[in-house]
Amino acid sequence: MALSMDLVNLSPKEFIAFLKKEEIKRFFFVYDPENKNLISSHEQLQPVAEYIQSDKRDFAEHEGLFFQLGTRYDILQGAFIHRTCRGQGAGGVRFWEYTTMADFLQDGLRLSKGMTHKNALAGLWWGGGKGIIIANPGIDKHDPKIREVIFKAYGQFITSIKGCYITAEDVGASVEDMANIFSQTRFITCIPHTVGGSGNPSGWTAKGVIAGMEAALQYSGGKTLKDKIVVVQGMGHVGEPLIGYLFEKEAVKVIACDTDGEVVNSVRKKYQNNPLLARTAAPGDNSILKETCDILAPCATGAILNPETIPDIKAKIICGAANNQLQDSDRDDRLLYERNIIYVPDFLTNRMGIVNCANEQYGYVDEDPFIQRHLSHDWTHSVYQTTLQVLKGSHKDKIPPGRMALQIADQLSYEMHPIFGHRGRQIIDSLVAGNWHLYG
Repeated sequence: MALSMDLVNLSPKEFIAFLKKEEIKRFFFVYDPENKNLISSHEQLQPVAEYIQSDKRDFAEHEGLFFQLGTRYDILQGAFIHRTCRGQGAGGVRFWEYTTMADFLQDGLRLSKGMTHKNALAGLWWGGGKGIIIANPGIDKHDPKIREVIFKAYGQFITSIKGCYITAEDVGASVEDMANIFSQTRFITCIPHTVGGSGNPSGWTAKGVIAGMEAALQYSGGKTLKDKIVVVQGMGHVGEPLIGYLFEKEAVKVIACDTDGEVVNSVRKKYQNNPLLARTAAPGDNSILKETCDILAPCATGAILNPETIPDIKAKIICGAANNQLQDSDRDDRLLYERNIIYVPDFLTNRMGIVNCANEQYGYVDEDPFIQRHLSHDWTHSVYQTTLQVLKGSHKDKIPPGRMALQIADQLSYEMHPIFGHRGRQIIDSLVAGNWHLYG
């Protein structure tokens, strides 16, 4: 374990230097279900595989993890595929900085596992996957030409893994970035409208969060969002439209924050005639979670609900768009439950982005019923009805709602695709057999 800790505690820059020294351009970690072992493509990286498999919180027999160095810049690209029984692993690609390789690996494992549960609960014939491009702080990530190179290279990487993972837009990426990926691969959704795509799905995601809030309020006493105080942490792609929908629902006050001062000023100006209290928060400042409110909506980064923050939360309901809000799903779910705070699991309520992406391949109709039913109050598998099912089941079985949602999602996630079966696993096996790691 000592060598594995040495490698995963390296910064991405240091790890890339190690890969270059070892002349490794591509590598993978693939789970062998027969021997219950995670296997590395390279002997030098087997200690990292052992570290990943020892992570009892985040690793859950992920079928395949694939990585490649950028073609021009010192950037590491990754695709994390969790479970593909229902179909290809699907989930967005984020462009993000990480302090250590351990941080990067843990994030990818958690996010891809979360997508398995999200896609299953939404009734989609997709498995769970997530992409990550590690942002290099030494490169100007705002330069359009640099981004074009980075995201086109990622598109080539996605093509090389033959469709076991379908990518899309996520944190740190834009529709323009998706266009650059699309120029190099067909295994992508959320591409621009100009080329037949569905564009940015954030507005739909915000509507799904509203549906989750309404279900939680109904469960807690038949109330609505009218006259409620809502706290929104994060005012970006989802947080901004969420604020607008809250005002449409006649929320009496919205308290919001973001780490980007320009975003705060822009949103404050947009809703200047509404009761919005917006402020800029320094990175790592979670003081907004202490605000007295009816509903807390985490819409920024994950792992913000933990033993340090939960004791100070004054909200009656937590329902937001951020992925992996619980730092430790078992422990923190229980902590909220013991405090009688109604927690709506994020992978239940923030599904609409991936629903929008899933529908993209089937063309478009006005007022698409396959979109609208997820936001309705009467469809059995809608956000609203699934939230009620989870909260009622949690109360009946005396277990936290996150655990209840996971039980339902896990069972659904093992259902085989009705046409192609476990094709994602077959693709991964073919990549291994074809020595994918030796090319590129």
